[in-house]
Amino acid sequence: MKLKTLSFMAAALALTVTAIPFAAQAQQTPPSVQPGKQFAKKGAWQKLGLTDAQKTEIQKIRRDTRAEMDKVLTTEQKQQLKAAMEARRSQSSQQRGEWKGKKEPFASLNLTETQKTRISEIKKSSKQKMQAVLTPAQREQLKQSWENRKSRRQQSNPQ
Repeated sequence: MKLKTLSFMAAALALTVTAIPFAAQAQQTPPSVQPGKQFAKKGAWQKLGLTDAQKTEIQKIRRDTRAEMDKVLTTEQKQQLKAAMEARRSQSSQQRGEWKGKKEPFASLNLTETQKTRISEIKKSSKQKMQAVLTPAQREQLKQSWENRKSRRQQSNPQ
């Protein structure tokens, strides 16, 4: 009887010791987020209470916007932009704060005036399309959030 109990306890202990590293690793691994889905979990978008249909439509607008911008950029500029965005993702949030007030990473691309104009038009169109997806209350809430963010930036960066 004691042998069975002792064997059972040894097996339980071995199982526990084996499972602990896996449990610790599972807790440290950040949840995977599908590309394009993360925008709705950050900042002002999170607080809007978007429906699934609105999220889907906004994701489509964002994909279309990226595709249009890709058509404006040269192959070299696309590579520079990709490298700059990857570098930014690898930076800590404190280092990202150094970009405030700068038009990075686009500023480093040496865009022509035609490219700047076209990108500006694409961004404006995208913003209008996204606004059209929102309800009037959501538009007002988003506008208020942007204004609050702008005033916080001005307070933290007096010029």
